[in-house]
Amino acid sequence: MAAKLKKGDKVVVLTGKDKGKQGEISAVMPKDNKAVVDGINIAIRHTKQSQTSQGGRLPKAMPIDLSNLALVDSNGKATRVGFRMEDGKKVRYAKTTGEAV
Repeated sequence: MAAKLKKGDKVVVLTGKDKGKQGEISAVMPKDNKAVVDGINIAIRHTKQSQTSQGGRLPKAMPIDLSNLALVDSNGKATRVGFRMEDGKKVRYAKTTGEAV
């Protein structure tokens, strides 16, 4: 199945503690149906000091379920993603505006 959300997409969070926040996808895990979004779903990770890193309490973006994310269209609103054929290629498009993503 084709991916509706990809790395680099600007998304908005639909549910959860970060509802309404926007960010850019930095990683997608299709097997787990999750994505990591910059600045969203932040958790504090306690890391041990080593020769290379300082250690301490470091904030880290945790994966969030893809069903809780929606693509942001050119108007800045959440939209669903559809697929259509253009010039023999399958392209994603925003359902609200009809523009290709």
